[in-house]
Amino acid sequence: MKHRVERLKELFDTKGIDGMMITKAENRRYITGFTGSAGIAIISKDRNILITDFRYLEQAAEQAPDFEIHDVTKDISVNVKEIVTELGIKKLGFETQGMNYFEYRLYHRQLQDITEMVPLDGITEELRIIKDESEIALLKKAAEIADAAFEHIVTFIKPGLTELEVSLELEHFMKINGSEKNAFDIIVASGPRSSLPHGIASDRVIQSGEFVKMDYGAVYKGYHSDITRTVVVGEPTEKMLEVYGIVKKAQQTVLEQIKAGMTTVEADAIARDIITEAGYGSNFGHGLGHGVGLQIHEDPRVSPKETSILREQMIVTVEPGIYIPHWGGVRIEDDIVITRDGCRVLTSATKELKIL
Repeated sequence: MKHRVERLKELFDTKGIDGMMITKAENRRYITGFTGSAGIAIISKDRNILITDFRYLEQAAEQAPDFEIHDVTKDISVNVKEIVTELGIKKLGFETQGMNYFEYRLYHRQLQDITEMVPLDGITEELRIIKDESEIALLKKAAEIADAAFEHIVTFIKPGLTELEVSLELEHFMKINGSEKNAFDIIVASGPRSSLPHGIASDRVIQSGEFVKMDYGAVYKGYHSDITRTVVVGEPTEKMLEVYGIVKKAQQTVLEQIKAGMTTVEADAIARDIITEAGYGSNFGHGLGHGVGLQIHEDPRVSPKETSILREQMIVTVEPGIYIPHWGGVRIEDDIVITRDGCRVLTSATKELKIL
């Protein structure tokens, strides 16, 4: 983790600070390596300190060897004040997304006489947006667990099961195969409910002749995968085959054309233009994808609304869809690593339409 701390310190001058307080759990883990649920990192230009409580002292010493470990002996805001005073920090950056207003008032009251609290939005996320090789390996493992879950679930789904039963089977399979937890609430949406982009599994009974859309992911050593596959139970209609084919073409075309240097708007347009030309533009209402890593939704956002440049070793989802109210919907989603000349797909479960 040492190189991550040094990269953070390199941003201090441009951000106008001489120290940083990290409170957001994912950022604390990224910078320190500490996976416990409680702690604050205080980083100055020449020292790194991690404050945690008695429950985690031994764990923190093992996981964060580049940090001095301090025990919470008082109200944690008092401990922070003592450390900031000791380090001589005059301008302390803090994460606006890692602190609520109550916490801000608490720290401000303690620190106002010794340092200026400088609000910073996304300073650590700027580092997290580009994944290093160790992170890519963890994301690949999370993707492999999700791929295996799909290969299993298509042998399980049948008419008469509820969406919840399918969801629980996915969760059980992923956990016994190495997933720490679900990456998010599992989406299993069948029949007319498959038109709901975020149709969390319900007690609806799956019937023959309808789509089952499944969006789920595994978490491996803190890193999230995110995959969507849509299958048909029983014989599909011509319209079902048509809609699935359009989504598959749109998704595959993105995978063939996306690369570093492209804007997120340009990447989104590849899929959106294909779906629009097929007559379903109004049925694709969300963005093409998003970054993924220690959180299930990270920057960059790949959509027609937010413009940023795709860079090598960003990891994003590619998930076009068509959703027709009261009829059904299709989404196909993969996790990819952006490369100089294209992309590397981490999720490998088949996208040929499975007819169960």
